[in-house]
Amino acid sequence: MLIDLHNHTPLCNHATGTPLALASRAYELGCKYYGFADHAFMPFEPEYRMSEAQIEFYEDLVEETAEHFRGKMEILLGYEVDFMGDEKYFSPRVMNSKCDFLIGSVHFLDFWGFDNPAFIGSYEGKDIDELYGQYFHAIARSARCGRFDILGHIDLIKVFNYRPKKEIKILAQPAIKAIKEAGVCVELNSAGWRKPCAELYPSDEILELLADFDAPITFSSDAHSVEQVGANMDKTIAKAREFGYSKACVFKKRSREFISF
Repeated sequence: MLIDLHNHTPLCNHATGTPLALASRAYELGCKYYGFADHAFMPFEPEYRMSEAQIEFYEDLVEETAEHFRGKMEILLGYEVDFMGDEKYFSPRVMNSKCDFLIGSVHFLDFWGFDNPAFIGSYEGKDIDELYGQYFHAIARSARCGRFDILGHIDLIKVFNYRPKKEIKILAQPAIKAIKEAGVCVELNSAGWRKPCAELYPSDEILELLADFDAPITFSSDAHSVEQVGANMDKTIAKAREFGYSKACVFKKRSREFISF
């Protein structure tokens, strides 16, 4: 495992393991660039993210971990920021922080946390094709907003294995085109393999589209525990190679570099 940029800490209230413990496991796996991108503060559903008062503490924790691994593995500071469709939900403290990267993720459609098991019942009676269309429209908007370095798990809408009847490439292509035009990086997120959808985020069909558009990629395990660090990363890297990729992005102070893998 060379790169793993999207990982969490207990500050999000649904992860375990200290930053040092997670990073130590990544180092054991041969990682060279390890990133923390915990759920950033925003004024909505505070139980699933750090508070505004914890932002400085989070940054200090990551810096202390970086010092521990200095000269051995690069520890990178990021945030996972929810794209809600309205910038009033962005925290200025987060968006203007001196971090290495910002990941934009869509976890909500009309304030419904569609990937939260607590709200899975809300899928009943919904038109799944319409949900996918709404979701990829939000992904396209998140790319165009120009605030993110990376887009997170870009087909998360499949998490509970509700699948559309319409061809996924047709549904996703406008979003992939927007991603390419915006120049934003897309993570290959191995967490999908431990979810009901049981496959990489993104799927082969969408990864093929990304490759066709020559969109830049990076790697993430989206670990919420030490046990999840680097899980299925070998399969993820193999998928990238299968679709013609040989370089992935890392970010330092919001500046992108390409690393061969």
